[in-house]
Amino acid sequence: MPNPVLDTNAPRATILIRLLVGGVFLAEGIQKFLFPATLGVGRFIKIGIPAPQLFAPFVGVVEIVCGTLLIVGLFTRLAAIPLIIDISVAIVTTKIPMLFRAGFWSTVHEARTDYCMLLGLVFLLLVGSGPFSMDQRKF
Repeated sequence: MPNPVLDTNAPRATILIRLLVGGVFLAEGIQKFLFPATLGVGRFIKIGIPAPQLFAPFVGVVEIVCGTLLIVGLFTRLAAIPLIIDISVAIVTTKIPMLFRAGFWSTVHEARTDYCMLLGLVFLLLVGSGPFSMDQRKF
């Protein structure tokens, strides 16, 4: 019986997208704990996220767990969903205000990673993990 969460006919090269997107989120999640003043709670305070002492660690854990799931290709489609929400909030809270403050080209420059992560996540949500993944391992 087909499984819409785990089944995929994505190309083998999908592993490259998983490693890229998962690796960036894993690293960013870890850094929220290593550098809380600049990348964790302090950053959340600066950009106006409510309850930053709660949400910064929560987002860090989501990025670490879901980034790791993407890297190994386990529950890839499900792991992409919270990260799509994560990166969408990041774009809305940091890049949209920047557009009005600094202009189009400065914002495009600063947002390049965010948009690549968003598009990579949408790709993984649509196609799944690909053949080199825990999702495709036959137990």
